[in-house]
Amino acid sequence: MYLWVKAIHIIAVIAWMAGMLYLPRLFVYHCDAEPGSAQANTFKLMERRLLQVIMLPALLVTWALGFWLVLQGGFLKEGWFHGKLALVVAMTALHGLFARWAGALERDHNPHSKKFYRIINEVVTLLLIGIVILVVVKPF
Repeated sequence: MYLWVKAIHIIAVIAWMAGMLYLPRLFVYHCDAEPGSAQANTFKLMERRLLQVIMLPALLVTWALGFWLVLQGGFLKEGWFHGKLALVVAMTALHGLFARWAGALERDHNPHSKKFYRIINEVVTLLLIGIVILVVVKPF
């Protein structure tokens, strides 16, 4: 059972990370769209569906199955796990910010520049790299 849960957990992580990497790119393109235009409305729909249909369910499955794996694997006392958990909490907080920014864009209020969204996209990448290294290498 453990390996099946682990496989589904990894699939959920991949789906969540795909959204976390794609959504800021949509924000960049949304910045160029004229508010109220057909293009802006398309971006609003894409952002909302990505968040609600893919990212949120994947986030919930990732956390639920990850919690189960931690308990079954006895990782609570492992140093690498504490580092990973901190990075996953940061990724989850970033997900929440993405949802907030998508809501602002939905109301035709853009809180940030294209450059900001490009940079925040790299933050997702750095968090992901840290998480993978901690899980695979277990450096401490």
